[in-house]
Order: sequence, then C-alpha cells, then structure tokens
Amino acid sequence: MEVVSLRARPDLLETFIRWFQQKWADQNSKMVYRDCMEHCVGSPSPLPQWYLLREEERILGGAGLIINDFISRGDLWPWLCALYIERDARGRGLGGRMIEHLCREAANLGFDRLYLCTDHVGYYERYGFSHMGTGYHPWGESSRIYERELQLRW
Repeated sequence: MEVVSLRARPDLLETFIRWFQQKWADQNSKMVYRDCMEHCVGSPSPLPQWYLLREEERILGGAGLIINDFISRGDLWPWLCALYIERDARGRGLGGRMIEHLCREAANLGFDRLYLCTDHVGYYERYGFSHMGTGYHPWGESSRIYERELQLRW
C-alpha cells in the first residue's frame, strides 16, 4: 500500500482527475478538479498537492492540500480537503493514514498548522484536530472549521 503524490507521478494526472471527480464533483464542478490538478503539476508553488492511496493498482482513497476550501476564512491555510476512503475499504484505519500523511507533507512544506472544514463531529478529533469556529461558503452554507498543530521538522 502506498500514498502517491500527483506531483511525483504526473503520468497519473487523468487517473487523479477521474477519481476525485467521481467522488466529489457534480456536473458543475468537474472542471474545478481538472483545472486545479492540471495546474498543480509542475507548479513552483507548494500548493495545491493531491494524493491517492493505492494498493497495487486499486485506489482506496485520496485527499488534497489546498490554499482555500471554498470557505470564508481566507486567513487560514493550508486546508486538508476531499478526504475520501472507498466504502469497502473503510474500518481499516486508512482515513487516519491519509490524514497523518498529509500532516507530515504540510509540515515538510513548512506549515505549522493544518485546517479543514466539515460537518462531521467526532471523526477528525481522533486525529488531533480541534474545532476552532465556523466558516461560511459562497453558496450560503456554513461548516465547522478544525485545526491541528503540526510538528515542523528542520
């Protein structure tokens, strides 16, 4: 089992795009993932970053690190986004594995905190995240915002 970075494997660009679009995008937002991932490859900017968790050739899950998750708190970044584990692979600690991997990646990029927005209560707290407030989306909904302090490695 391995976590694969899109930047390390740009040859898998279409695989990344298709998988994330299938899990998260409706007809109106499919281009958001395509555009973001196409511009991620080869970018000198540290963000965005996209990851897939694979077992041999099968994708079990994925997540990203981005500068804003369509939330009003533009003063906070990076954001853990689009975490998804395939239903038949849940219950094996894979979500936690992805979270820990993204926390290490964010710390290695020099960030001292990681944020996420969600309506889930109780899940992310198991992985060191604390509820810090509420943020607002452009479509009029709100989400809980969580943060986690990261261990920088110098």
